[in-house]
Amino acid sequence: MQMINPDFSVLSDDFAADPYRYFASLREQSPVHYEPALDSYFLSRYQDVKRVLTDHTAFTTETLQVRAEPVMRGPVLAQMTGAEHTAKRKIVVRGFTGQALRDQIRAVHTNAAELIAPFLPRGRVDLVNEFGRPLAVYVTLDVLGLDKKDWQQIAAWHSGVAEFITSLSLTPERRRHCLECAEQLEAYLVPVIEERRRHPGEDLISMLCTAEFDGIAMSNRDVTALIINVLAAATEPADKTLALLFKHLIDHPEQLAQVCQDPALLPAAIAETLRHTPPVQLIPRQADQEAVFAGITVPAGATVFCVIGAANRDPDVFTAPDTFDIHRPDLGTARSFTAAAQHLAFGTGLHQCVGTAFARAEIETVAALLLPLLEQARYSPGFHYRETGLYTRGPVALSLDFTPVHDRSLHSGASRGQSTH
Repeated sequence: MQMINPDFSVLSDDFAADPYRYFASLREQSPVHYEPALDSYFLSRYQDVKRVLTDHTAFTTETLQVRAEPVMRGPVLAQMTGAEHTAKRKIVVRGFTGQALRDQIRAVHTNAAELIAPFLPRGRVDLVNEFGRPLAVYVTLDVLGLDKKDWQQIAAWHSGVAEFITSLSLTPERRRHCLECAEQLEAYLVPVIEERRRHPGEDLISMLCTAEFDGIAMSNRDVTALIINVLAAATEPADKTLALLFKHLIDHPEQLAQVCQDPALLPAAIAETLRHTPPVQLIPRQADQEAVFAGITVPAGATVFCVIGAANRDPDVFTAPDTFDIHRPDLGTARSFTAAAQHLAFGTGLHQCVGTAFARAEIETVAALLLPLLEQARYSPGFHYRETGLYTRGPVALSLDFTPVHDRSLHSGASRGQSTH
């Protein structure tokens, strides 16, 4: 365990290189870590994090006004409360459940089969850059009903938006760049929104355009903010979770063999990946009144960051928390994708991620497609694994070698019975 010295900073290069090395000492020696450069408090114990995320009156999402609203071009779901939150969340959730979800999962399968096909005869793929990232964007565009030919442009704008929301400190140039990305994305979306108002389809944008809240249709600004909200939330964690899942299974060959043999273990493997290495590492809140944690007073108005990665490895909640184990009895796989989840990878409570069911179905569908195709998956020779990100964290790349597949009929078999919509 690293000792936390008085000069320790979560903004240091050491922490960025491997935050997991510091989590135990943060929980034990500095469970309420104050970061002067950010004038913010970092909470790392499970019970403290859970308290912040479930007490919505004492800990608000006010910080998102500064962190998200400028690039979302309007208020996002997590900022809303009361009737507005309930109504708008319902509209978005409708786009991610029931028949809509079934249609999307068909599209996920088709997209994944098409994207992986060219790599099968080569026997090598970078699961992050060549597959996961484009897939996450494709899938999100399908859900929104946006044209995939624009995916690289949309992905570039989106990465500016994501950088703005997830950076703990931005230079003035980067800030300007991110805001420009958001403005261009908004300019791209407004004509689409106006077109969907006139001719609504089955997609999420049409749903948002035709939905009413308190008998009033949502403004273009409301719809834009929710679209960007979905774009950021659906693409960021999905590609990271998929790559992390494969990394952990390759690092634990006996568990990989078990999952390949019994696909019913896949949900547990995904849930354990989310617990062990959550793609969203920090969730910010604002203390509405002063609060005491571990004998330390956090003043009213302070920004509090919940350190999800540390909370998910709290030995008070999980046995042998630093071990990746898909059979752990304290995971509660059945609950892992609900608000009652033990791990906190999706947040918890009122503002728990709206796309949780979708994220689970997407990652399960893609992993179930890939596992039998990427036989004997292993790291490519000379590949060095590296993760990056403080706020959202995942592999920079994941270059895998596997047994090449030369039978082209396999691809058509993989997508047989799947139709794009």
